[in-house]
Amino acid sequence: MTTAGPTRPAGAIRRWLRAHPADVFDLFAYVVVLNLAVQFFPSVISESFTLSLLTAALLKIVLELVLRLKGRVLARLHAATTRRGRFLSGAALWMVAAGSKVIVLWLVDLVFGDAVSLGGFIPVTVLVLALLGSRAAVRRLLLDPEDPHSA
Repeated sequence: MTTAGPTRPAGAIRRWLRAHPADVFDLFAYVVVLNLAVQFFPSVISESFTLSLLTAALLKIVLELVLRLKGRVLARLHAATTRRGRFLSGAALWMVAAGSKVIVLWLVDLVFGDAVSLGGFIPVTVLVLALLGSRAAVRRLLLDPEDPHSA
């Protein structure tokens, strides 16, 4: 006789992964892009693969939050009916775009210290653009746009 015990953490993780395949694909793409940056750009440093995987996970979380915030700001920009409203929304959009790079650099330094370096504002901007480009390319390639779980 078997009894159903408490849900194992591995089961919960497995269910989450099945419900969010796009996030898993994003993380894999981020690891690849980050490790290519480490290989080809001397200012981007990660002392180990494990650190690059953890850095990619941190970047995934931060960039998801930034994309949500950017979406809200863009919605306000499109809804603005006055010149002042459009200007303020445009300024907020610029602050999100530029500020997110500073936050990424600060968080990576805070969490990983000298073991990981993304190089500075310009290299991290190029890296973020490459990460977002790879995210879009992988999602377009692998995910079904009709599937609500794949977004």
